[in-house]
Amino acid sequence: MDLAVIAGVLSTGLFAMSYLPMLVKAARTKDLSSYSLGNIAIINVGNAVHSVYVFSLPMGPIWFLHGFYLVASALMLTWFLRYRAAWERRRQATS
Repeated sequence: MDLAVIAGVLSTGLFAMSYLPMLVKAARTKDLSSYSLGNIAIINVGNAVHSVYVFSLPMGPIWFLHGFYLVASALMLTWFLRYRAAWERRRQATS
């Protein structure tokens, strides 16, 4: 492996590790109230468009990092929509 590939593997691991606490907290608490639907939607659209570029590259660490981001942002969008419905029901019940 050359230095660029080693750097890619290390940075992929670091970026994924930095994202994991957010995912774990969101899954555990089901509280995504600090996120906006617009932001999460734009992240998903950006990842989808960026996929055209990433998957045109030879397979390498960037594929794994981008794949991780695709899954993570899709999870955040799914959780946001699912849990928002629960927040709305709770809010209406207390009103």
